[in-house]
Amino acid sequence: MKKSKFIEELRSQSVAELNAQLVEAKKELFNLRFQNATNQLTNTGRIKEVRKNIARIQTIITEKSGAAE
Repeated sequence: MKKSKFIEELRSQSVAELNAQLVEAKKELFNLRFQNATNQLTNTGRIKEVRKNIARIQTIITEKSGAAE
């Protein structure tokens, strides 16, 4: 999925949906790190991608909560 399309989808979601997606992304990151430590991970670039997605989700959550105040 392209970056801008992903960001547009994030902006259209509610804060509760974003928090749920954030939890899933953090679980995925944990699993990827675990696989990397046990030498089972083939695509190490996925770790970087998930970390950036987590940051994007957190940014959108901050923007939405700031707009609500």
